[in-house]
Amino acid sequence: MVRKSVSIAQIKSHLFAENRPSDDWINELRADERKGVQHLLVRYDRMCEREFRQIQQFRDMRAYEKTFSVPSAQIAGIDEVGRGPLAGPVTAAAVILPVSLELPGLTDSKKLTADQREQFYEAIAAAADVGIGTATPEEIDEINIYQASRRAMMRAVETLANRPDHLVIDAMELPLDIPQTPLIKGDSKSASIAAASVVAKVTRDTYMKTLHEHYPAYRFNENAGYGTKAHLEALDREGPTPEHRRSFQPVITREA
Repeated sequence: MVRKSVSIAQIKSHLFAENRPSDDWINELRADERKGVQHLLVRYDRMCEREFRQIQQFRDMRAYEKTFSVPSAQIAGIDEVGRGPLAGPVTAAAVILPVSLELPGLTDSKKLTADQREQFYEAIAAAADVGIGTATPEEIDEINIYQASRRAMMRAVETLANRPDHLVIDAMELPLDIPQTPLIKGDSKSASIAAASVVAKVTRDTYMKTLHEHYPAYRFNENAGYGTKAHLEALDREGPTPEHRRSFQPVITREA
């Protein structure tokens, strides 16, 4: 039994440690009548319930994407980021998740914090088959952003270590000889697409931070190339860089 000589602070530290306490210890703790301990247990139970829901959601997303192919198929989720910015590439990722990998809480990268994206990115990069593809601002200007996004996605598939048996793609089809399923809002339905959205987002954001070192006036490290007030003011002062998309209206009107 948990002794009352054990402080509430000590119990809190053990209860919310990275290594989950044993069920026997939790059951003993429930007999502790101190209000502070009972409040901690309420928080603990809520945390466990939230984690359970996240695990179930992830498993449901994996099960949903499996309905589009045979059970043993290698499924690659594909997504892109960077259609809207005024500068920088459009970046796509293709991800084949291992069957054994579970990523509770994984969802559309836009719904995650920067820290959450980084944590998921590290887990995905360490365990999954990941391909990255980009299309440059010059390509975007030449063939338009939609076609450039498709090109980036195809390049991402081509850089996978293994050929996938099926593609699940966020609201797009690709001219590839691989069975595929486009899903509207796929990054909220398919775990593989959600993983691809995280990888693409972190990859592109990291690249834009390196561009900031070359073009600090535009604050690419803060806006990732989107048309913020500070970005537009820098365009007015400095004109566009080689990384700007000259086919995009806000850049066209500010050509040096």
